[in-house]
Amino acid sequence: MADAAPILTPQEAVIYLMVMASASDGRMSERELRSIGRVVRSFPLFSAEDEAGLVEFSEACGALMSSEGGLHKVLTAAAAALPDHLGETAYAAVVDVITADENLEMTEIRVLELIRTALNVGDEGAAAIERAARARHMTIDNV
Repeated sequence: MADAAPILTPQEAVIYLMVMASASDGRMSERELRSIGRVVRSFPLFSAEDEAGLVEFSEACGALMSSEGGLHKVLTAAAAALPDHLGETAYAAVVDVITADENLEMTEIRVLELIRTALNVGDEGAAAIERAARARHMTIDNV
């Protein structure tokens, strides 16, 4: 049902936010897709069942996002599903995905701001998460 905001588990909420953020620039790069999979495999929040359902969750998120007011529905459903103590965890997952392709578009920056607001992530926490993500994605060729 793509018309209503779904009731999500905390794990589904983080996946939806990562997919939404990745698609916010109009495409999902291969690096971003691999990053989503890596987050689901490595964050203690997720289980093997979450990894197995990743394609299904991503498709459901895409359908919701393409509905009228889809971005708002994803943000609302995710914020409702996530307990306060998981806000920074979710934001870290999203930032990790968005910074994976080393190319931050203005639309992605705006979506990050919307997610920060929806999840009540403070300025200091967000700055630390963003710096850590940039550091993780640095290569020898980055200047």
